[in-house]
This record gives sequence, C-alpha cells and structure tokens, in this order.
Amino acid sequence: MSDKNYLKSPDLLPIPHKGKTIGSLGFALIWVGMAVVLAAFAIGGAGVQHLPLGWVIVGTVIGTAAIGMFMTIIGDIGIEHGLSFPVYMRAPFGTIGTHIPSIIRGFAASCWFGINTYFGSTAINGILHLLFGFDNWFLCYFIFAAVQLINTALGIKAIERFADLAAPVIIIISAWMYSTLSDKALAEGRHIWSWVESPVTGGAAVTAFIVVIMSNMGFWSTLAADMPSISRFIQAPKYERSWWKRNKASLMGNLLALTLTQTFMVVIGAVSYIAIQNYDPVAALQKAASGIILGVLLLMIVLAQWSTNTSANVIPAATIFSNVGGPKFPFWAGVFAAGVLGTIVQPWSLFNIIIPALLICGGVLSAIVGILFADYYLIRKRRVNVPDLYNVDGQFRYANGYNLAGFLAWIIGGTAAYFLANYSFVVGFLVGMVCYYVLAKYWWFQKYKQAELEDPDDEKYLGITVGRDWMIDVEESK
Repeated sequence: MSDKNYLKSPDLLPIPHKGKTIGSLGFALIWVGMAVVLAAFAIGGAGVQHLPLGWVIVGTVIGTAAIGMFMTIIGDIGIEHGLSFPVYMRAPFGTIGTHIPSIIRGFAASCWFGINTYFGSTAINGILHLLFGFDNWFLCYFIFAAVQLINTALGIKAIERFADLAAPVIIIISAWMYSTLSDKALAEGRHIWSWVESPVTGGAAVTAFIVVIMSNMGFWSTLAADMPSISRFIQAPKYERSWWKRNKASLMGNLLALTLTQTFMVVIGAVSYIAIQNYDPVAALQKAASGIILGVLLLMIVLAQWSTNTSANVIPAATIFSNVGGPKFPFWAGVFAAGVLGTIVQPWSLFNIIIPALLICGGVLSAIVGILFADYYLIRKRRVNVPDLYNVDGQFRYANGYNLAGFLAWIIGGTAAYFLANYSFVVGFLVGMVCYYVLAKYWWFQKYKQAELEDPDDEKYLGITVGRDWMIDVEESK
C-alpha cells in the first residue's frame, strides 16, 4: 500500500448495508456480555459508604441510562455512514491528528486489561492456595497476563468462545453472591437497604449522589466516543429519516441492556461491601464460600476475565497501537504494548483509586464526545464528505494533518472537567462541544472549506437515510 492510500486500511472502510449483521436482540446480548465487568462492583461498594443502597441504584440507573443515550447519539455516525471511531475522528482532529485521541482510547483499554488481569490473578492465586497452599498473586498476575497476550498475539481464537459463557457465568455467580452476602449482612446486623457506613446529609449527600452518577458515566465513557466502531455493524432500515426508528436496535442495547446489567453489577458490589466491608469480588467469594464451591467459582472468574479481556481490551488497544505505528509495528507488537502499558500503571493500585480515575478519564473523554456531537450534528448536520476521509490530500488534511479547533476544544474541555471532577462528564461534554462549535464554525472552517457545508445536499452527503452505501476505491492511488 502506497503513501497515497495508507488511510484506506480494509478494516477501516465503511460497512455497507449488507454488512450490518447485528439486530436488536443480538446487540442487547452483546451488551450483557460487555457490561459484566467485575470492576463495576467498586462503584456500588464506594456508594454505600455514604448513601443508602436505594439511592446508589437510582444514581446508577440515571448515570448508565445517560451514558447509554450519549452512546446512541454518537453511534449514529456508524449507523448512518458505516464509519468507525478512528475514521470519523479525522473530521474534527485531522487525518494525522486522529491518532492522538485514538491513543488515549488505547491507553484506557490497556488499563482495563491490567485491572481485569489483576482480578483473574487473585482468583488464580485463590485456587492455588486452596489446592496447594501457594500464595503469590503477583507471580500469578504476570503468568496470567503472559498467557492472555501470547494467546492473542498468535491469533488463537479458541478462548474467545468463552465470551458467550462469560455473561451468564458471572450473573450466576453474582446472584449466588447476592443471596449469600445478604444473609451474611443480616447475620452481622446490617440490613442492606438501610445500612450506610458513614451517612452524609445535605450538600454532601447531593455530591455523593452525583459522584455515583458520574462514576457510572465515566465507567463507559470510552465507548461513548468509540461506539461508531460497533454501531456500524448494527442493522437499520434504508431510507428511514426518523432518528429514533433508525437507531432502534442501538437504543435497545445502549439504554435497556446496559442499564439493567450495570445496575445489577453495582448492586452486588454494594451488598458485598455491606457484608464484609470489601467490594473486591474475589475477596467476597473467599469469605462467602469454601472448598470445591470456592474453587469452581474462582475458576469461572478466571475464564470470564480471560474471554472478556482479549476481545474487549487487548484487541482494540493492539489494533489502535499497530495502526498508529504503521507497517513496521505489527499487530502482535501492539498486543504486547497493551500488556506492558496495562502493567506499568500498576492496576492493583489503580483499582483502589478507581472512582477518581473514572471521573478524570470520563471528563477527558467526554470532551471528545462533545466535539463529535458538535462536528456531526451541529455543524455538518449529519452530512459527511466520506470519500475525503480516506483521501490523504482531501479536505480533512487541514494544516499538515491537524485540525487545531479540535485540539484546542479538547484541551479546554478536558481541563475544565479535571478541575470539576465531580461533574466531569457533563462539564467536559458541554465545554468541548461549545468550544469546538465556535472555533470550527467561525474560524477553522472559514480557512479550510468543507464541501458538505458549502453545498449541504442530503443526496450527496447522507448515507443510509438516502439508501447509500459509501464505496471507497482502494485501487485508485496505488
């Protein structure tokens, strides 16, 4: 592939209508699998330290439904045009500038790899301690990480067959934990619906409630930006001009399936903390079970973390790193880069500060969501000159491949979110959106004309709404 068509990687081309194979039920089931993440227990455990469980649930439903709506809104980029996240990011950030926010997304995925590997390693350590008296979770971490990375780098996909098993397995474990830990909490004199470790009132209670909302939003902030990479495969009717009908399948997964599953996981973490003052699921299992039952449950956690980690974290991060690095940085190198990065951040310590980390991460990424919203809906009004997204010398080259309006808006929005961490996602989104709208419309796009703004023709620049499959000629510039 020559320098002239390096933007036209086959994996990044628009998905045609016949390539959209995920229906409403299929997408909902995918979400159940993705949302069964043990780290979500931390939100519940942290929440019931200051608020009753009922309010933690309300905050979780609000936060998760809100982020689900953001996902659907941004996901229309994939529904309408079949475009992935890194490709559309060429519009607000430039053909080269798109790599920088993509790397941030890869960094977040690497961190989640580390956290999930940490959970799996403590479960492995628990099994070995149960069977042989062995006790060294740190060694288990490196062994478990190496096995996952080698497995992914070699392209062996057998373990990913556990992905469909992961969701029901952890739900069964969680249901068992809820029943057992509820009984344990009652035996200790703590009623799960009324017990609070350090109750707060007034303004402090409002702040604690908002933190629960923002933590849930921050938890899924990466997918709020990255949703087009998934939604481009979701089925939608051609020639449908109703936004709600066109995004029906997306709404079913992002609002219903995600909210129900996330709330269930948060509740388990809360009940675990009420019962044993620890929301670490492995620690909860070790205190609530013993013998062969404990061994089987811990083994299920290992399998679930492994299957979820390879598909949800290692592969996306490795793909981003290898795409940024180019032909000299192959996929397997991206895999190990993700593993090294996910370990360097010390996930065993990161988990202990996961709530503030989620707030900061959510704020930084929410500014990108705001920029995408402003660029796609407010400025271009969903019309996109898709062929030029794949043209190295096209309208999205801007200044040597960079859109300064996007970067300035991202810096301002991310900084505002950082200093107002308790309201991070909302602040980052609003500030990023407003700054990008003003800078792009009244400054940057006055210098670098955009075809869809100069001639806002639906028939030329809309996708599925007008029945179009975007076809990119990958041969023209070889």
